[in-house]
This record gives sequence, structure tokens and C-alpha cells, in this order.
Amino acid sequence: MSEDGGETERTGSIGRFGARDTPRWLLPSIFYVLLAVAAYQLSGWLFVNLRSFLGLLFLAWLFSITLEPVVDWLAGRGLRRGAATGLVLFALFVAAIGFLALFGTLLAQQLAQLLKALPGALSSVTEWSNRVFDTNLSTGEDLIHLTPDTIRDLAQRFTPGVLGVLSSLLGLVFQMLTLLLFVFYMSAQGPAMRRTISSWFPARQQQVISVVWEISVEKAGGYVVSRLILAAVSSVATGIFLVVIGVPYWLPLALWTGVVSQFVPTLGTYLAIALPAIIAAAAQPTDGVWVIVFGTVYQQIENYVLHPRITSATVSIHPAVAFGSVIVGASLFGAVGALVSVPVVAAIQALVETYGRRYELVADGGRPGAGSVEQREHARDEQSRDPQDE
Repeated sequence: MSEDGGETERTGSIGRFGARDTPRWLLPSIFYVLLAVAAYQLSGWLFVNLRSFLGLLFLAWLFSITLEPVVDWLAGRGLRRGAATGLVLFALFVAAIGFLALFGTLLAQQLAQLLKALPGALSSVTEWSNRVFDTNLSTGEDLIHLTPDTIRDLAQRFTPGVLGVLSSLLGLVFQMLTLLLFVFYMSAQGPAMRRTISSWFPARQQQVISVVWEISVEKAGGYVVSRLILAAVSSVATGIFLVVIGVPYWLPLALWTGVVSQFVPTLGTYLAIALPAIIAAAAQPTDGVWVIVFGTVYQQIENYVLHPRITSATVSIHPAVAFGSVIVGASLFGAVGALVSVPVVAAIQALVETYGRRYELVADGGRPGAGSVEQREHARDEQSRDPQDE
């Protein structure tokens, strides 16, 4: 046999071997892997481009379940659910208009004056700290690194023209109308939507979906309502105190304190009272001390008196978990994600506690005699008990 013939025979045999012994699952596996990669890329692209819409949609759902207890109460009195939802939204709209009519002008004026006076207040507090505590902190323009040239550059860069202002206003109005539309339909069609979603699953899983939905509504909605009540109480109390001691710009400072202290976990309490203390100390250092004392006392009253009673329907979340959830929510969805992250974690925690299973802890690797002192004493009592006593 010639060398060419042998080479041809070996090549043919290798080709027949590869075609005959290729696994049947190889080509389908490659196809499904490529399909999974394409789906991952497509989902990532959709998430990035629809992130703001998804955040708005989730905010509307959170708003709708916040209204659900009131809507259910009105529907139980014979009012149609759509009319009940519209009535609640109209009442909220009237309340917002009433607040703006009473305090809108004052709030706008004080807020503008506060923004203008804030750099000077920071400089005054820094100079006082350097003088009293012998520190060496930067003061004046060095504190915030602002010069007339930088102010002019910032104004040119971030101040939009007339067309930019109109487009921003139109975009804001469109987003608000979209939010209210989704809130109305999610609240008015809440039971029907739950039934529709449950009908897509077998009967054994429908009960699970119902429990999950109820826990989410209870925990997330309860969290938002309780925080709104606590924010309102904190704002009113802070505003009254600031007026009594004569601190300027009391209205925006009170609203700042109420909102930040309740919706920013862990650090919110300190951030909320820091700004009023700085403004008060700029005019009179002792007033800044009194503001800090008030914030400390009020925080204790809130923690031990108001918070347990108002948030009895919600779950307690570890401060580190709440703070981490805000960071993750802000990273994914911006300000909206930071706002809704804590109630979402509250609902997830409630679901884990409902369906999760905990096992008895075996201390020290399960060695005999391991466990706490109370457990060992209880075991000795059980062993030494006389059987006739039983």
C-alpha cells in the first residue's frame, strides 16, 4: 500500500470517527448556551434603558398599596373601588394644594434665603470651632472652594435656558401624571390583578402567591405609612422648637429634619439635626447647642414612645441591613431606589420569616456537654429527677 493511500485511509477514518461519535447533546447545548447569553445581554440592555420606568412603576405600586387600607375601608362601606381610589387621590391632592396655599410662599422664600445663607453659616461655625477648640479648619471661600469665577462657570453649566426649563417642567408633569395613572389602576384593580396573576399558577401555588402578596402589602405599605406619620410628627415638633428659640428658616429646616430622619436609615438622625444646628449656631452658638439637645431628647422619645406604637404593624430591620439596602437601591434606581429599598427589604424579611425554616443550633460542633450554662443545668436537673415524681 502506498503512503498516499494510507494517508487517505487514515483521514477518511478520522472523518468518519468524528461524524459518528459526536454526542447528540453537543449541538443543542451550544445552541442553548448561546441563547442564554443572548437573553442575558438583552435583559441587561432592557434594564439599563428601562431603569427609570421600572423605578417609577415600583414607586406607583408602593404608593397604591399605601392607599389600599383606606380604599378597602371605603369599598367595604359600599363605594365602588374605582370611585374610592379616586376619592382618596383627590383628598391627597386637596391636602397638597392646601399646604402649598398656606406655606408655599413662605417655604419658597425661606428656602431661597437658606441656600444663600448656608455658606456664611458654615464659615461662621468653622471660625467659632477654630476659636473655641483651637482647631485649624478652613474658613471662608476655602471651606467650600467657591469663587466668583467658579460660581459663574457653574451657573453657565447647570442653569438651563428657557427651552430647557420648559422641557424639564413638561417631563416632570408627564412623570407625575404617569405615576398617578399607574397608582389609580393598581389600587382600583388590585384584587382583580391579584386574581389574574394567581390564575397563571396551579392551585397549590395560588395560596403561596396570596400570602406573599398580603405580606408585601402589609409590610411595605405599613412601613411607608408609619414613616410618613413619624416624619410629620418630627417636622411639627422641630418647627415649633425652632420658632420658640428664634432660629431662622424654620419651615424648610423642619421639613428637612422630618424627612431625612425617617427615610435615611442609620445616618439620617445625625444628618437631620446637623443642618438646623449649623444654622442656629451661625446666629448664636448656644442656640446650636440647644438644637442638638432637642434632637437628642426627641430621638429618645421617638425611639421609646412613638416608634413602638406607630410601627407596630411593620418589621424591625437591622440598621446595617437598612443602610446597605439604601446603597444598593440608589445604585440600581437612583433616588427612587433609595426611597423604596427599605420597605422592599422589610417585605423580603417577612417572607423569609414566614417560609424559612430554622434548625436547632448545635454549639461547638455538637460535642457532648456543649451549650450554654442554662442548658447544661437544665440537662442535669432532668437527669437527676426522680422517676416516681412523674
